[in-house]
Amino acid sequence: MSEDRSPHPFDIDAYAPAEIARRVESSGVAKVNLPLLQTLALAVLAGAFIAFGGMSYTVVVTGSELGFGPTRLLGGVAFSLGLVLVVIGGAELFTGNNLIAMAWADRRVTTRRLLRNWLLVYAGNAVGALGSAAAVLLSGILDAGGDLQETAVAIAEAKIALGAPEAFFRGILCNVLVCLAVWLCFAAHTVTGKVLAVVFPVSAFVALGFEHSVANMYLIPVGLFAGGTVPAAADLAAMAQNFAVVTLGNIVGGTLLVALVYWLVYLRHRQD
Repeated sequence: MSEDRSPHPFDIDAYAPAEIARRVESSGVAKVNLPLLQTLALAVLAGAFIAFGGMSYTVVVTGSELGFGPTRLLGGVAFSLGLVLVVIGGAELFTGNNLIAMAWADRRVTTRRLLRNWLLVYAGNAVGALGSAAAVLLSGILDAGGDLQETAVAIAEAKIALGAPEAFFRGILCNVLVCLAVWLCFAAHTVTGKVLAVVFPVSAFVALGFEHSVANMYLIPVGLFAGGTVPAAADLAAMAQNFAVVTLGNIVGGTLLVALVYWLVYLRHRQD
């Protein structure tokens, strides 16, 4: 039998989208079946990795005279370190794991297993991000009262000042780009390809000012406590609201607008 040489609309040096969908689905099945301790450990790592991205962003944008747009874009490239570490180093990130919804929609993952993974990973991410914030505060690098401390405080204040609707929709838009970054990583054959797949979507969401729940678990606490005093109760309440609302937005963006859309396009026909 002769080999089919007909052109394919996505005939490029990468996995085709239909194959990406199958790979994402298989990855989701593997993720929900990880043992408890392994899931938690990898989730803590991911929270710390995203915090490293937040640290890099804070330093890079501090004192920049490039102008608003270029500074935010450069900061986004620096922040990309976090997802690069997650994808290449191997870790479990809540926002990226919203793509497990593809395997759930295909009935290869139960609702219970999906929610178990999300809850465990979210908790582990929080420990990693909050622990990293504590480590930065204890390291003293923000104690000088200079530009770096001012930047950290300004980032935190801007985030907790967001109204719930703004935070929710920024959360949606953020995780559309984060999940697309992870999706593109499944298309790549090499480490370089995966890094490039991450940098552009992540730089875009940071430059555009969208909201990432795990990043905020580092950026808000480290900014609120940077002055060495306990934040007001109203600030702590606003922080908790930001976490909750942005998390819901992230779930909607990653699950409904990426995972389930691609499931409808590439995998649903297998259920017909």
